[in-house]
Amino acid sequence: MKKIFLIALSSFMGLSQLSTAQEKIAKRPNILFAVADDAGWKHFSAYGCKWVKTPAFDRVAKDGILFNNAYTPNGKCAPSRACIITGRNSWQLEEAGNHSPYFPAKFKTYAEALTENGFFVGFTGKGWGPGDPGQINGKERELTGTEFDEFKLKPPTKQISNVDYTKNFESFLKARPKGQPFCFWYGSKEPHRAYEYMSGAKLGGMDINSIDEVPCFWPDNEVVRNDMLDYAYEMEYFDKHLQNILKLLEESGELDNTIVIVTSDNGMPFPRVKGQVYEYSNHSPLAIMWPNGIKNPGRVVDDMVSFIDFAPTCLEIAGISEKQSGMEKLSGKSLTDIFYSEKSGVVNKKRDFQMVGKERHDVGRPNDEGYPVRGIIQNGYLYLHNFKTDRWPVGNPELGYLNCDSSPTKTEVLNSRRNEGIMKYWELNFGKRGENELYDIKKDPFCVNNLALDANYSKLMANMNKAMTKQLIKENDPRILGNGDIFDHYLYYGDGVQNLYNNYMNGQPHKKGRIDPKDIDMDMMDKTTPTNEVKLPKKIKS
Repeated sequence: MKKIFLIALSSFMGLSQLSTAQEKIAKRPNILFAVADDAGWKHFSAYGCKWVKTPAFDRVAKDGILFNNAYTPNGKCAPSRACIITGRNSWQLEEAGNHSPYFPAKFKTYAEALTENGFFVGFTGKGWGPGDPGQINGKERELTGTEFDEFKLKPPTKQISNVDYTKNFESFLKARPKGQPFCFWYGSKEPHRAYEYMSGAKLGGMDINSIDEVPCFWPDNEVVRNDMLDYAYEMEYFDKHLQNILKLLEESGELDNTIVIVTSDNGMPFPRVKGQVYEYSNHSPLAIMWPNGIKNPGRVVDDMVSFIDFAPTCLEIAGISEKQSGMEKLSGKSLTDIFYSEKSGVVNKKRDFQMVGKERHDVGRPNDEGYPVRGIIQNGYLYLHNFKTDRWPVGNPELGYLNCDSSPTKTEVLNSRRNEGIMKYWELNFGKRGENELYDIKKDPFCVNNLALDANYSKLMANMNKAMTKQLIKENDPRILGNGDIFDHYLYYGDGVQNLYNNYMNGQPHKKGRIDPKDIDMDMMDKTTPTNEVKLPKKIKS
């Protein structure tokens, strides 16, 4: 009788513990992560943009927090997304620090950790990529969760994805086990190129005269402005689906208990922006809403935050410790100190700098070499150190500067030199660079006036170099520790892409569309003088 009683008591306690665990899981907030593909931070209307309308993003900002100083460590799709999902800077991610890599097995993602700890996790559209995520037990790794891409639609242009992001999110909600917290990645494939030319004007009813400012590193003409409107049209398409997804959350009663994070992986897909390391390349849009968690919503925050802060934020609100997650050591810091504060402006004075950089993006140089850069943003200045100034920063001209997407704007930049003899646009977008660059990003957000050439800024530049180097040593950056060329030897994922430059120059065929003939610039191959050469004293050079 005593034995029966003990068995019954044990069973009751087990059920009680299970019930308590389920209750704890049920109370954990949901996570919606919305990521635009190549959307510039200045082009969301919450930041004051008049020629792009983004009411859904604006709502998240109004009902949550708008961040003025969010940065991706690396302004290119795959490495930027790798920073998001691992909580580590791109130079800490081995192969994943490059574009289109084979993702290392050692780096677990926050989505995988959430899945292992009671969350229902999925994505639609573009998750991490491009690249090979690898496998676990013979199955492809789900770096951002299980894919929900069953539902398709007829897009408004041929260049917009046919993935029905809204219906796929609805399908995800229906598939979720009752009461289980979820994490969903809405990965829009817009406004990534290519665009249907004049779609902004013809389909969106947009006017080129509504654009209040064309970056000074491009020609200001109708072609460039229409290219910008086509980009704006796809920006608004991303926002419309976000609006639909928020509505579904409201209708399901889940919005109040959902943290909504909205951002973009890198800057707009235009010359001197995407794939570079300037203000418009890495400065990112960010709005976060969480009705049940964020205090004093409607705030605008000036703290400097990074994409590496997202993973530790998601783990903390999910009640998962870093050790419990099984992830490699996180470099980012949870944003909950900002959520739970009521302050606007600067909340945490320790968040006063951000690190940026890159290695190899798209191949287009001899032997698949990259263009290594490291930088630091602090006190309104951006300092950059270019490690291989003999290389072309956007890829070699004889292959068409492959680390810049083909576009009407790119063609206009090239034609301004070819047809009109104007060198300045070509130099700013494609020309070689000196070892050091320094910009006052408040006065010069387009980063065209290199203060490294001014002796009055030599001390500031030296101090920023020292601070940057100290941080990179702390983070075990191979580039600083003397083994940086390892990034050039990692394999590039994709058919017919390995050793593209060497094969092309030897006359071997290449995949159609990989190289755009109109971008090839053979007459510039011998232009080897950097336009902004200046060196630091050897004792502080990295």
